[in-house]
Amino acid sequence: MLASLLPVLLCASSIDAFAFAEENLFFAELPIVASVSRLPQRLADASASVTVIDREMIKAIGARDLNDVFRIVPGFLTYPNNTDAARVTYHGLTNEDFSPRVQVLIDGRSQYSPLFQNGVNWATLPVALEDVERIEVVRGTNAVSYGSNAFLGVINIITVDPALVRGVSVSTNQGNQGVSDTTLRAGGRLGESGDFRFTYQEKNDTGFTDQFDWQDSFNSRLVNLNAGFWLSNSDQLQLSFGHIEATTIQGRLNKEEVNGVDVLTGGDDPGNPLRDFDQSNTYIQALWRRALGEGSDFQLRYSYAEDHGSEAHIERTDDLTWNGDDDLLYKVDAYGDVGTRHELEAQHTFSPFDATRLVWGAGYRLDSLKSDDFLYGRDTVYRRVARLFGNLEWKPAEWFTGNLGAASEYDSLGGRNFSPRLSLNFHLNPENTVRLGASRAYRTGSTVDYVGNRVLTPYSTASGTPIPAGQVYKQEFLGDPDMEQEEINTIEIGYLGDWKSLRSSLDIRVFRERIPNRMLTVNRLLPSSVCDVQDYPGTCDPTRADYTTAIQRVKIEGVEFQWRWQPFDSTRLMLGQAWTEISSTYLGSVMPGSGVTTLVRTSNQEKIDLLTRRSSPSSSTSFLLMQKLPGGLDFSLAGYWVGEMKWTRNSSVDFYRRFDARLGYPFNIGGQRGEIAYTAQSINGAHGEFKASGEPSDRVVELRHWVTLRVDL
Repeated sequence: MLASLLPVLLCASSIDAFAFAEENLFFAELPIVASVSRLPQRLADASASVTVIDREMIKAIGARDLNDVFRIVPGFLTYPNNTDAARVTYHGLTNEDFSPRVQVLIDGRSQYSPLFQNGVNWATLPVALEDVERIEVVRGTNAVSYGSNAFLGVINIITVDPALVRGVSVSTNQGNQGVSDTTLRAGGRLGESGDFRFTYQEKNDTGFTDQFDWQDSFNSRLVNLNAGFWLSNSDQLQLSFGHIEATTIQGRLNKEEVNGVDVLTGGDDPGNPLRDFDQSNTYIQALWRRALGEGSDFQLRYSYAEDHGSEAHIERTDDLTWNGDDDLLYKVDAYGDVGTRHELEAQHTFSPFDATRLVWGAGYRLDSLKSDDFLYGRDTVYRRVARLFGNLEWKPAEWFTGNLGAASEYDSLGGRNFSPRLSLNFHLNPENTVRLGASRAYRTGSTVDYVGNRVLTPYSTASGTPIPAGQVYKQEFLGDPDMEQEEINTIEIGYLGDWKSLRSSLDIRVFRERIPNRMLTVNRLLPSSVCDVQDYPGTCDPTRADYTTAIQRVKIEGVEFQWRWQPFDSTRLMLGQAWTEISSTYLGSVMPGSGVTTLVRTSNQEKIDLLTRRSSPSSSTSFLLMQKLPGGLDFSLAGYWVGEMKWTRNSSVDFYRRFDARLGYPFNIGGQRGEIAYTAQSINGAHGEFKASGEPSDRVVELRHWVTLRVDL
């Protein structure tokens, strides 16, 4: 299909050569990026590989959800939001519910949440796709610039400057699978020195087609207000506020095994009933920036974020026994209650000597978490993190750029760490650069990993008899205050070709990443000081529970490239590929005899080892064609080829192909501007991307398509 389309589309290039005037600049000159070192740098001077995704690319990719955009980035993986929260990963290690190894920033503000396992909840990112100006994706660790947990990569989302938004825009998406979205955007002046941007968005869909024992849907509401003010010729103030709330479905329908086959029996699973998972994020941010001179500035940023979640429900199980009755009721809300984060950060950029630039700064963060389920018997837990960081760029000659960075961090739960990075960039000529780099970074665990305490205790029998608290209970999870930090050591070789005469560029990264202590949640025998009463009346007996610990040495090796080409003014092409090999060995500290019960069985060892090795496909490819057609039409086609992999230890995904297409017509009728567009995802048919191993309950990704109408008032 792709081969037959290309000649037709490329021939159309001569008709509307004027259409991509702005895009020409993007492809003719490699962009300036600031996400690697916090210094604005040419890609050829940066100490890491970076994929830049601009507004036109975001539209062309045909994404409706933000996580879908990152399919185009070499080595990155995602899947659609469903009964399991969407994740975005780089180089695998995927078993957590909320991606904790790729740092996500929106206008400098981290989206890691104390409530959601110190990871990213993609259902409640408080930004609309329409408000994204560009995204800079750092492919590789960057704890030097953004702290521990910028472990495998960084996604830096930069929103549209309010000064560029004027008037009112209304748009809607209507399609199959219940797609029904509405977006209202407005922008204008605030007095003589200010500008604002306002966005309200509703998104609704029925999710995947319900399969066997699960049901799916998604609804969200978002509001954003951003304002910028020039206080003087050298002082700028940016203020932003946002709130998003989303609802997904958790739980399963009831089933039982009949003649070796699971069949539905009607109603909800009493041990995991269907229920709404309500989640929300609210934030405020203030950023003051002062220009101190040419190439020098100071900025101060404060932000506050608050996450709420609730999936409160009643579970009916026979796990425990009270007075001979094992038909008991339990109140459960795994992601209930609230997490908050205060963050203050200062940054100073200047040139201390000729041919050098330096950015340095400090940050302080105060997190809090309240959870009845995972902090059983405790009130709000607070966590304090302080860090110093610095990056030095040295350019003594045209043929060389050196980057040296370091960060030191103190975490009141995780302890201290020091993260260095060095890169040497050799400019063979203006069009070809070779980069050598080495770095070390760390990842701290969630608050629950350190001080969590989850206890299963019933409140009533199924017949309605109340059960006094503390009579019968079972320890489910117990944190480890001494848990070590996950460590990664990276060496890499990069090549960047910037061939302006060909309007083409090529970025290659060859890497080896070693993690000596990959962390995973497993089950262990608990100290004798902790016991269970699983049968009341009875004794308090020794027990076991889940905890998070280092289990493996992991080595990730591979090569990836990203090629861009603009053969004609109206044609843009982008091709990316990644080849990744992951190997692992178990640490002796968790093998049989250590007290870690999960690994006593050889079958569990094999499952976890397979999860680690196949958490990233051995190969993946992405392709994007953006083409201006006759009559002012915009056409784009995105293709993805992803090898077999695993997101969880008990499921797998076979090799799949996926093609998404978009056809848009920007119009101007009597001065009325807007656009009408048709977008279709998975036009090649049904396939699996998450849990898809031939089971009746597989998540099947099918054709989703919708029509978009936007009117600019």
